[in-house]
Amino acid sequence: MATIKDVARLAGVGLGTASRVVSGKGSVSPATLAKVRAAIDQLGFRPSHAARSLLSGNSQMIGVYIPVLSGTFYTPILQIIDTELRAAGLHMVVAFGAGLGGARQQAIEGMAFLVERGCDGLILMTNVLLEEDIAALGPRPKPMVVLNHYFDSIAAQCFTVDHKLGGKIAARTLLDHGHREIALVAGPASLPDNVVRVAAFKAELAAAGVDTSAMWAVEKDFSPAGGWAAAKELVESGRRCSAVFCANDEMAAGALSYFQEAGIRVPHEISVIGYDDTPSAEFSAPRLTTVHMPWREMTQSGVNDLLNRCYGLQRPVTRSHPVTMTLRASLARAGQV
Repeated sequence: MATIKDVARLAGVGLGTASRVVSGKGSVSPATLAKVRAAIDQLGFRPSHAARSLLSGNSQMIGVYIPVLSGTFYTPILQIIDTELRAAGLHMVVAFGAGLGGARQQAIEGMAFLVERGCDGLILMTNVLLEEDIAALGPRPKPMVVLNHYFDSIAAQCFTVDHKLGGKIAARTLLDHGHREIALVAGPASLPDNVVRVAAFKAELAAAGVDTSAMWAVEKDFSPAGGWAAAKELVESGRRCSAVFCANDEMAAGALSYFQEAGIRVPHEISVIGYDDTPSAEFSAPRLTTVHMPWREMTQSGVNDLLNRCYGLQRPVTRSHPVTMTLRASLARAGQV
């Protein structure tokens, strides 16, 4: 394997000059540039990633932390990040929650792992960290952005979506379709974004005269198994409902699966709506009506902002992304067969 020293020797230039040609930084005369490039071609020289990092001062790697490496929610977001980074000539290093500690400790350890690997910047997608965890990174932390969460101390580096509006839209959609006997499958009460969407959902129903204190409701873990279990509990309770709101699409998918197995027709006997509008929602049976959260736009803006901070670029950054409802086959008007 040829080295940068071999290139310099063959071109008859100093090591520093050859390094400037390889890195693209610093001035080199056209004649010298031609000699070094000819030597590179003749030797078939390809700088290693470590060598490029030493020459440029950057690792060309961006670290990404997510809580879990599974499901239909995080995978599309990782794909968006990876596509954007590769188009910019960069690479992604992923850390996710693992170990004996709780979710917060796992996130702290995940950040440390990414920093230790020399990542130029960090993308964090977790809502269990506290302001003090951000402060503990020190006065000169790695450039970072946070997706789907907000910290007052780094507000300009946080990119999230309007979960309050999302919850309100979910309730308003059901009300507009004549539903008032509504069941709720909420996510974990420990997750702030879930708390916001559920509170807004209940508030909109209450404003329309629905007694939310008497609503059939259960808390599950955002998984398809949780949605299945919730639907089973609802049916076994004997409670009459015309619609179910699941606080994410994965639980909605589990509920749809249970209803199908139990012989309960959706939406003829009960309507189901979800939240997130993940890619799988379009291919459920029936296709899932769900609150569309602009994850792609949010993620792209977050990545662009981080690359601007890391590499002095001027990529476009948008901070307002519309929340809408995607109407599909799992929702019908109340009483409609």
